[in-house]
Amino acid sequence: MVASFEFVVTRKNHELIPPVSETPNGHYYLSNLDQNIAIIVKTLYYYKSESRTNQESYNVIKKSLSEVLVHYYPVAGRLTISPEGKIAVNCTGEGVVVVEAEANCGIETIKEAISENRMETLEKLVYDVPGARNILEIPPVVVQVTNFKCGGFVLGLGMSHNMFDGVAAAEFLNSWCEMAKGLPLSVPPFLDRTILRPRNPPKIEFPHNEFDEIEDISDIGKLYDEEKLVYKSFLFEPEKLEKLKIMAVEENNNSKVSTFQALTGFLWKSRCEALRYKPDQRVKLLFAADGRSRFIPRLPQGYCGNGIVLTGLVTSSGELVGNPLAHSVGLVKRLVELVTDGFMRSAMDYIEVNRTRPSMNATLLITSWSKLTLHKLDFGWGEPIFSGPVGLPGREVILFLPSGNDMKSINVFLGLPTSAMEVFEELMKI
Repeated sequence: MVASFEFVVTRKNHELIPPVSETPNGHYYLSNLDQNIAIIVKTLYYYKSESRTNQESYNVIKKSLSEVLVHYYPVAGRLTISPEGKIAVNCTGEGVVVVEAEANCGIETIKEAISENRMETLEKLVYDVPGARNILEIPPVVVQVTNFKCGGFVLGLGMSHNMFDGVAAAEFLNSWCEMAKGLPLSVPPFLDRTILRPRNPPKIEFPHNEFDEIEDISDIGKLYDEEKLVYKSFLFEPEKLEKLKIMAVEENNNSKVSTFQALTGFLWKSRCEALRYKPDQRVKLLFAADGRSRFIPRLPQGYCGNGIVLTGLVTSSGELVGNPLAHSVGLVKRLVELVTDGFMRSAMDYIEVNRTRPSMNATLLITSWSKLTLHKLDFGWGEPIFSGPVGLPGREVILFLPSGNDMKSINVFLGLPTSAMEVFEELMKI
């Protein structure tokens, strides 16, 4: 009998990379939108360079990081609690944690882990700060470079969502690549987040169902505890997306719906069915709406913070599962149309008054990376051969990812308990 192969990553050097020149210090303000999602987002990028050694590439990554941190100096600081009791950044200039590591195999093991969605394997490629008990004990960005026996390496990143939403993270990473290639920054960061201060006095002018606390009367928490969490990806090509849109419109003489609305409505309905919620279980949908162009005035180009607003709606599982697709898609469409400057400012004021984050019980959170160009990060030796997320920021999350260079297809990535995933897979066959 052949012994099973164990994937081992040995971490070697552990360095702090500070900005290359002096930067401002003191407290740096994070807006109420930055308070909302206190998680670390983990991604990986596999490179193979014919023109330079891994050690040379590692040195380029460190040098260009120290240069880009001059422009993005809060990233070199540490999260703290402000005198107002909110998350802020203490701009210490300490630097980003960079770790060099060696894997005991070639990259095929990682390709296999990605194709089989074995997240426990991929987790070894992103540095976890030992003993960190909460978000305040993790630097805003951590970097791990893992060399493989095939001659390639994986850049594994852990980035605080308090510091960046997807758009800001992509701009930071693109700026880092530009520094590595000796180019000027195409989108210099706009660092002043006080432009999103709450109003004084706060004005809560809309219902904010995104913060509703929901009781788990279906005992779904127990299902997650008892069964293995299985991760899967489902590819929705343009033809399949068009079919969903036609179904949503034809069933109810709906007016035109967007791809996002049709896919979100379909996935929410399907996930409720797969988890077998009780019909009277209240369920919540949350999604991250990019407010950059919706704010009045719109946020400045290069706004380096969270420009996304979580918006939500609550209904019953029976309503979703027992109605045609047009019903759930119609709910999503109305929610999308609600996101205006007034709604977003009301949400920031709600957080100011209530000091709360959205509850995740009986909730689905959809977040879309499908338009981000994270798979194009080129430090000077070509784009990554492959890239992607390492796990999900929470078990309630569904990620919309691009499918390689095909920006018209959407890869839907999620995790569910084993029995629920079996049902969900069948529901995806439309």
